[in-house]
Amino acid sequence: MEIALPLDKMTVADKFKTLEEIWDSLRRTPKDIPVPAWHADVLKARELRVQEGTSVYGDWVDAKRRIRERTR
Repeated sequence: MEIALPLDKMTVADKFKTLEEIWDSLRRTPKDIPVPAWHADVLKARELRVQEGTSVYGDWVDAKRRIRERTR
């Protein structure tokens, strides 16, 4: 199915609202969303690091600052 949205006529707020509605719809049927095998492998590896105590967590405010600095 091809859907044509009037993107050129939509405001940024309208576009975000549309995205939110799509995500809400997807959330209602999570089993229908394909998950690649590599994704499960990454999650298992991360869970193992948490169990081993080798994961490092940072402050969210600091993480956002570092991301902003990288994108400048």
